[in-house]
Amino acid sequence: MSSKRRSTKRKSGDHPIKNFFNRYILTSQTFPLVCVLATLGVMFVLIRMKGLEQDYRFNDLAQKIEIERNENKELKAERARMLSIKNLRSFSKKYKLKEPDDKHLIIIP
Repeated sequence: MSSKRRSTKRKSGDHPIKNFFNRYILTSQTFPLVCVLATLGVMFVLIRMKGLEQDYRFNDLAQKIEIERNENKELKAERARMLSIKNLRSFSKKYKLKEPDDKHLIIIP
């Protein structure tokens, strides 16, 4: 009882996926549409990625600006402490300074 198997060889152009592409996708009417849709898809992904990249950059810059603003506030407070009347009077006593008279003042109009 030997059973013989039939080998069914397909022709090279007989593959179902290849037939589908040749029959529906690669026709002169649908191929340009497929190319346009593929291009639009790629462009959408690229634009979305660029938008995310810019958003990350913006957030990084906003964080740096906030840090600089806080540092600027601290420096202004330090300057105000250094130029306070109490501090200036202690400097004048320490370095034996006196208040200027009319001969020492220069008034700029």
